[in-house]
Amino acid sequence: MYDIIIVGAGISGMTAAIYGRRASKSVLILEVASYGGQIVNTASVENYPAAPNISGFDLATEIYNQAKALGTEFKFEKVLEIKDLGTEKSVVTKKNTYSGKTVILATGSENRKLGLENEDTLIGKGISYCATCDGAFYKNKTVAVVGGGNTALEDALYLSDIAEKVYIIHRRDTFRGEKSTVEILRQKENVAFVYNSVVKKLNAQKRLESIEIENTADGHTETLNVNGLFVAIGRIPVNSAFSGLIELDGSGYVAASENCRTNVSGIFAAGDNRTKEVRQLVTAASDGAVAATQAVNFINSYK
Repeated sequence: MYDIIIVGAGISGMTAAIYGRRASKSVLILEVASYGGQIVNTASVENYPAAPNISGFDLATEIYNQAKALGTEFKFEKVLEIKDLGTEKSVVTKKNTYSGKTVILATGSENRKLGLENEDTLIGKGISYCATCDGAFYKNKTVAVVGGGNTALEDALYLSDIAEKVYIIHRRDTFRGEKSTVEILRQKENVAFVYNSVVKKLNAQKRLESIEIENTADGHTETLNVNGLFVAIGRIPVNSAFSGLIELDGSGYVAASENCRTNVSGIFAAGDNRTKEVRQLVTAASDGAVAATQAVNFINSYK
């Protein structure tokens, strides 16, 4: 029986573990892949306090090592289901079933896809969702980035120092991302903005060769010859395994407020998988601290 079982080893999950262990609670983290979450794919983190210009991987590793040193137990198993047994929660994975007094859901989110034919088969063959992971493969080549948020803009900026040509394709005529990044991109001679447009088709033989885009204003279509397409159109919360137990909002996020409490007593949510306005590293860490503190208080209230 663990005091706290955390589902997800991203920044919020590992921060929750640190706070849980510092409160002398037994903590288990269950993670389907590797620690760190999506931030491990970021080449340089510049907005995390006291850690300027650190890579996402290095930052995640520091937090992992800290949680591990405090006695957090990590198991890399996929969680299939959570059962509410009152004062006990049962967490079922592909390999085992674990019991906990409380559960913190810190599952984060995953890449949203374009939903086009051949998209999945072209992953690694011209389609990518991570510029810092795959950008080096497109040195002196032509690429396109789809999206209008900070991730898309940062991907384009990163790729502009590698690729010969970078198209930024956005379905609107203004970007949601930071204006300062847009202005930097405007100064880049090898960056071209394609407004009011969406990707409609992927053309490929063995690898991606070109994309067909459609203007949302007049319906005009155009073919762009590109070697790579980087998709950055948002993320989807990873909550489907808990939909029968935890209340979700219309977009699939856990309906939990700033106290990180869900509709189920003893189950909390932290990070990008819950309803919130700001999804940044610092707010992920904040959620982890809040959720763990709430879990500790919940456990102590039953003593």
